[in-house]
Order: sequence, then structure tokens, then C-alpha cells
Amino acid sequence: MFDTLLIANRGEIACRIIRTARRMGIRTVAVYSEADADAQHVRLADEAYPIGGPRPQDSYLRGDAILEVACASGARAIHPGYGFLSENAEFADAVEAAGLTFVGPSSASMRKMGSKAGAKDLMAAAGVPVVPGYTGEDQSQSTLAREAARIGFPLMIKAAHGGGGKGMRIVRALEEFIPSLESCQREARGAFGRDRVLLERYIESPRHIEIQIFGDRHGEVIHLNERECSAQRRYQKVFEESPSPFLTPELRTAMGEAAVLAGRAIDYANAGTVEFIVDPDGGFYFMEINTRLQVEHPVTELTTGLDLVEWQLRIAAGAPLPLAQQDVPRQGHAIEVRLYAEDPDAGFLPGSGVLRTLRLPAPSAHVRIDSGVVEGDTVTIFYDPMIAKLIVWDEDRPRALARLREALAQCRIVGPKSNIEFLERLVRHPSIVEATIDTGYLDRHLDAFVSPSEAAPPAHLLAAAAVARLLQGDAARAEASPWAATDGWRAGTRAARTFLFEHRGQPQTVSVVQDADTHRVRLPDGDIVVTGARLDAGVLSARFDGRALRVSVMTGIDGLVVHDGQQRLDLREVPAGRRDAGADAGGDDRLRAPMPGRVVAVQVEAGASVTAGQAVLVMEAMKMELAIKAPRDGVVSELRAAAGDFVEADAVLAVLE
Repeated sequence: MFDTLLIANRGEIACRIIRTARRMGIRTVAVYSEADADAQHVRLADEAYPIGGPRPQDSYLRGDAILEVACASGARAIHPGYGFLSENAEFADAVEAAGLTFVGPSSASMRKMGSKAGAKDLMAAAGVPVVPGYTGEDQSQSTLAREAARIGFPLMIKAAHGGGGKGMRIVRALEEFIPSLESCQREARGAFGRDRVLLERYIESPRHIEIQIFGDRHGEVIHLNERECSAQRRYQKVFEESPSPFLTPELRTAMGEAAVLAGRAIDYANAGTVEFIVDPDGGFYFMEINTRLQVEHPVTELTTGLDLVEWQLRIAAGAPLPLAQQDVPRQGHAIEVRLYAEDPDAGFLPGSGVLRTLRLPAPSAHVRIDSGVVEGDTVTIFYDPMIAKLIVWDEDRPRALARLREALAQCRIVGPKSNIEFLERLVRHPSIVEATIDTGYLDRHLDAFVSPSEAAPPAHLLAAAAVARLLQGDAARAEASPWAATDGWRAGTRAARTFLFEHRGQPQTVSVVQDADTHRVRLPDGDIVVTGARLDAGVLSARFDGRALRVSVMTGIDGLVVHDGQQRLDLREVPAGRRDAGADAGGDDRLRAPMPGRVVAVQVEAGASVTAGQAVLVMEAMKMELAIKAPRDGVVSELRAAAGDFVEADAVLAVLE
């Protein structure tokens, strides 16, 4: 076993690898960009070295700089994590050429899987089921359009080199094919440097099920059971679980055997994931092999009791597989969701900024947190906006879902907007609870999982927030002189206390009059009488118009969250006498950048006429493309940005007459 390991990655996966390496007695070396000088993976490693600027291509994608650090630090092996250089065969070759060990499969295996087209051909030859389609090298528009017509619609266009949902489009009619092809190719070029695509039949209402495989350098390959990842939005996984509630024992066995067959076909060693698409009748088809550790690997770890990073390190050092196929354990049910800095109510627009508050549930035998940030850290525009992975385990699926609901209720993020409320709706939705969700369900029914910005907050939770703040004030006064208070307190009686909250940018004024054990809460839409209120250890118990409820309360310096076990209300508290004026963008003829990023395309010229909803510019931020569209019909009088420009949030990009 090597004694020093360099981690060529950042964030939560770097932190997660460091934890296992430290437990195994392996010294760790981290690398970091200018944006990550104070990041947690830098602080956790035994030592860390700078490798360049904040953009990935200036740092984490610089294999030469990473190898220089490895040699200078005495590292004997490099773990690439996932993303960045993890599936780069040239980097794996360079690591081996430098006399170091690459913790992952061979470059030969990567090259066989690096092209989705070549991978499909190889799997078909090996007897693994594949989806009918076109994988040829002729990438002319005429040939691709002809093949699309032959395959039939709907069909999928997919970037041949890449993953993560980038460079993928569903096309349902021939007239939509060329615009979708051009968009897909442009996105593939930007994300992967190559724009080759493949076409395949699109299977309606499919499930996405993947099999974790492991191979060693002695020719053995086994699988470590399956994970279901059918809950997706725009091909990005949002809910992963093991075991799959969809698979029958017979289908599970057949898919496991096919995954092992796929691994053997490319002489696979180390961790990999064979991904399958499964139709409603149980027919399954090979999609790809991810030649690296997966983001969702913790659900496999919790249901097998195995440390997959430890397996990776031992196999990279030449050890045989620790278990035979028949000895692979399966215990209980695990689920993973990812907390992101993004705004689901604004089209899941990625966010950035300082994490002023970050509250996550305490780790336990049932709850695991994998994160690369702590409170006070910054989510930057340069990398994936994931804040943490929340993973839960219990004896069966219903109990695991209950654990997940409880854990999400304990989360609070202040700073960039987050997807916590979206996840809470997701895990309570019948499609999840009844395990009927398919890969396109969220995109078809997204309105059921997001809330309109104008939605009024639940009245009982707004009342609970005001009563909780009042009781907290009572507790504080009990420790201080009442004569110093300036909040309307009087001996023998109570004046009305008024609280000004802000919910989704909208002011919410709440007044409370207390009389003995009764609080009369005055809300914009009527009064609620709260009796028997007790606040103990962050839990408010009371009767709201006679209905007894138990509400958890999380407070911070800038507001509070109240949660009744079903709904969350996140409120910002505005100091008395002050109300922030919201920015009024109504009627603005200026097209602004919704977040910091880079302009990748300008679709019109100054003086051009545009219609409402027409794309004027295309930005790239947080690893995704954003179309900046005209808010109305008009003429572009001014363009203030060009392709390649980096722009700040709210920067004016174009002006309409």
C-alpha cells in the first residue's frame, strides 16, 4: 500500500477520500485553485498546494500542474475523485508514465468507454442489450437527419464524449431535429471539447437503474448490487436509492450478470458503474459505463457496509477483490439527495455566495452527511453548486423515507437560495412514496414540486413564528431587567408586539397580543388564537384555534425556520421600523445577467427585431447554459456583451428600444 495519496479534486469528494485515507494511515496531499484557498479539503489534507486560477481549465483540469505537485510532495498515487480528470485516459497514462499509481481503471478501459458510440458497439458485440440507434463516425447534418428519420421519433441526441446530462436532447419531430442537434453539439463542445453525437431510440417512461461493479487486476469482476436513479430533472439525478423498489429478483439477477459481463468485456479494474435504462415492461438496455466512483456511491456503502474508497485504494495497490459475488451483503434501504445552491422556483437557477447559515442534521447510524463546505464558506460560480449530500439508512424503504423527511426538516441554509423545499415536496410526493416515478416525470410535472413566488405562507406557521419569537423574548427578559426593555412590555399587561418578516421577498406583518396563556395573532387574512404555547429545546407546542400542533423552530441572526413536519416556512426577520425596498424590475427594457458567468453566444445583432421569449444571448454558469430571452417584442438598441465576456450578476447585457 502506498503511504502518500494526492487527491486531484475538490469539495465533498476530496474530503470524503481524505477521511478514508486517514483511517487507513495514508498521508494526503490536496491541490487547490485560487478560489479554493480556504476550502475544507485544503484544511483537511495533511498538506495542500496551489495549482492555478479559479476556472477548472486553469487548475483542476491541468494534469501537468497536478503531476508536478505529486512528484514534489512525494505522493505515490493519485485519486481523481469524480468529474474533472477522473475519466481522462491521457491523464491516467501520464500518471503511470510518471511512475505513480492511478486510482481507477486503466486508460485502455477508459478509452473503450470514453465514446458512447464505441461503447455501445462493444457492448452489443459482448451480448449486453443496447438501445437501437446510430453511432457512426459520419457526423454530417444530412447523415444524422437521415438516420434520425430511420430510427423514428421520439429519439435522443447524446454527446458521444461526456455525461452528467450535458449535450443531451429529446427530439419528437423531424423539423425539430437540426436546431436540437446544433444546440447539443454546442453544449458538448463547451463541456467536453468534442461535439460528436450519437442517436438512439427514446424509451418513454423509463427507469434508470445502475449497477456498481468492481474489478481487480487479477481478472475478477463482481457487482455490489444496484441503485435506482429514476428521479431526474433534465437528466440530472435528484434522488437515488438502493435497493431499487422496481426490480424483481429475476430482473435484479439478470441486470447484475449483464453488468459483470460488461465489465469483463473491457478488462475492468477498480470502481465503475454500469448504467441501464429499463422500460416499463422490464426490458433493460445498456447506456454507458462510468469509469470512476459515482456521486451516489454512499447508498451502496450504507446497504453493504463496505467502504468503496478503501476498496479502490487496495485494488489500485494490487490487492484482489475482498469478496466473492455470493458474499456481497445487502442490508436495509438507503436514500441520497443532494442539497444545492439553486433556486427551484426560478428554473433551478444555480446560486453562489456566502453560506451565512448552514444547519444540517447530526450524523448518526441513520444519517450521513458528505459535504465540502461549512458555515461561512462561499459557494463560487466556478464549480458545481452542491452544498452537501444527505444520505439516510433504515431497515426498509418506508422507514428510510421517514428518516429522510426528518433529516430534511432539520436543514437550513441562509445565503444562496437552496433546493431544500423542493426536496421536501419530492420525498412526500406519491410518485416517490409509491415508487412509480420515471426519468421524465419531474420535467412533465415540475409545477407539483415548486411553489409560485406569490403563494401566501401557511397561516398557522406564520403565527407559530411570531409566538416563538415572543416566547424567546420572554425568556431573554427573564434573565434581564424589564425596565430596560423597549418592546412595549408593561407591568401587569401586554401591549401588542408587531413582527415584520419577509417571505420570498414579500413583507409579512404579524401582531401578537398576549393575555395570560393566550396569544391572539393578527395576520393579514384574519386572526389565529394560540393557547397553551410552550417553547422547549427548539420545539413549540401549542393549540392553534383549538388544533394542537408541534412545530420545530430553528432561529438564527437573520431569521427563523418553522416546520410542522409537513411544511417548512423560512422567514427573514426585518428589524422594527425598517423595510427593505425590493428591486422593481417590472417594465425594465434591459436584459440582465441572472448570475455571474461567461457569455458563450450572442444570437442577434444590434438593431435586430426580437419577439418575446426569443433568445438574445446565451450564458454559461455553474456548468450549465442559460438563455437570456427578450421580455417583450422590440428592437435591440444596444448590446453590451460579446461572446467570451465574463459578466457579474445583474450586469446589463442588452437593451431594448
